[in-house]
Amino acid sequence: MMSFFNKLTGRSDKGPPKRVLTSDMHAHFLPGIDDGASSMEESLFLIKKLMDCGYTKLVATPHVMNDFFKNTPEIIYSKLFEVKEAVVAEGWDIEIEAAAEYYLDEWFMGMLQNNNPLLTFGDRYLLFETSFINQPAQLHEAIFLMQSLSYKPVLAHPERYVYFQDNFEKCAELYRNGVLLQININSLSGYYSTPAQLLAEKLIDKKMVHFAGTDCHALKHVKALELSRTKKYYTKLLDSELLNYAL
Repeated sequence: MMSFFNKLTGRSDKGPPKRVLTSDMHAHFLPGIDDGASSMEESLFLIKKLMDCGYTKLVATPHVMNDFFKNTPEIIYSKLFEVKEAVVAEGWDIEIEAAAEYYLDEWFMGMLQNNNPLLTFGDRYLLFETSFINQPAQLHEAIFLMQSLSYKPVLAHPERYVYFQDNFEKCAELYRNGVLLQININSLSGYYSTPAQLLAEKLIDKKMVHFAGTDCHALKHVKALELSRTKKYYTKLLDSELLNYAL
């Protein structure tokens, strides 16, 4: 029989409690500013679905990309304020913050070179992404600039980049150089591709994953989470030293 102490702490007589992921640091639910939620109604729908998955803190990371999504801190914070007001009106108990997912292009390089204010989450974590096919020529320069400005670069979904799938050493080099790696939970079920799943599993095996994100844009991603969270590598991921737990 479970002891009174164990009931209080959530432990069982069969072993230590399982970790639970309650903070998501990569999602696209701010309405109407990127390829995520298109309306406040859809934004609230996604937030509620993520709450149903056990999340109590969500960090919105809208795309910042010169050719498509020219989001600024002012635009992002304005939408964040609207969403937070709507969440309060619903009476939901969830923490909502915002940062950004910066695409490594000439615009982003210019912002780094000019030391323009960039949106971060947690301990100056700066989320960025690259082309899925080719490694950008300025990748290492961008990382150097981020670190020189006291940002902590977080590479979004490295498992999805073909240039890492074809050459794991390139990914390992970034890890050794202090780049934090964030995998998408849905990669664990092969949602994006089998190569992405295999690379995500390899990163978990080698204890190279710092963050796990939903990268939620729409209902289809929340539905995919249901399957992804049943995979053995999801349990293995939760047992690793994720920085999500400190957010």
